[in-house]
Amino acid sequence: MLIRAILSASICFLVVFADISVAQSQVISKSAQETSSEAAVPKKKADDFSGFIRIRLNAKKKPVALETSVTRYEGVNAKGERVNVDLVGVVHIGEPEYFAAFNKQFENYDAVLYELVAPEGTRIPKGGRMDEGLNPIAALQNGMKAVLDLEFQLEHVDYTKENFVHADMSPDEFLECMTENDESFGKYFLRAVGQSIAQQNSGDISQADLLLSVFSDDPALELRRVMAKQMKDIEGGMMIFRGKNGSTIITHRNRKALEVLKKQIDLGKTNIAIFYGAGHMPEMQSQLSADFKMQRAGRYWMTAWKLRK
Repeated sequence: MLIRAILSASICFLVVFADISVAQSQVISKSAQETSSEAAVPKKKADDFSGFIRIRLNAKKKPVALETSVTRYEGVNAKGERVNVDLVGVVHIGEPEYFAAFNKQFENYDAVLYELVAPEGTRIPKGGRMDEGLNPIAALQNGMKAVLDLEFQLEHVDYTKENFVHADMSPDEFLECMTENDESFGKYFLRAVGQSIAQQNSGDISQADLLLSVFSDDPALELRRVMAKQMKDIEGGMMIFRGKNGSTIITHRNRKALEVLKKQIDLGKTNIAIFYGAGHMPEMQSQLSADFKMQRAGRYWMTAWKLRK
């Protein structure tokens, strides 16, 4: 059960957190020790998440790849000029070719708004994060990277480009919001335990699936398939991050990103990407529609994980 809970929490972090700064890591370590009497989280009816992440099947209905989408929204600025905003959903560990494709695509934008809980203006150095080895979320993601035989986003995406714009909370803002919203990483983990119980009862992913993946000829590939199957209900998984007033990790960080988006549009930028974890995108889409009066205009897919040899 503990393994399933860790797996469930890992999947959620793979689609919502690119990284978090050292200043936050001490608070995570402390809050993970908290206890709670919360029971299993009830399942929420999932919205249409197919526009942001999917499993592509072959003609025999076998999984071929886990894919994320680049989804375009169109609107106008104060001058009446057309503005394109692409929601670039990402899973934070993937094939090297996945991140190479992002690097090429990002050259086409006026601004690329990226996530990173860090002081304003922080720049990620080429080839890696600033706080390697000190961060519990980084350790979790590095562990998943190793067992899935994939690569980590921050080590391959080039954040030093001039058009990259930090669009996330600072550690102080993040901590303050979590405190006010009655959230902690300890509560998240306990909800992940409840979620894993519900998934086991539904028969979606069994203990046998995990054991078979470990003892197969290609453990990394088999485990990718197991995790990809769980990602199909990723919006339901995001419920572990809820607070009394939305979610700091999803809702409030999205608002911060969209504040930066408004500033970039006011500066005259008309071709903008929001590069965030795929788990952010359902709410981000709703906020673009309600607050920016933008409409969905198209999408294309990128292969994050190969699921067949």
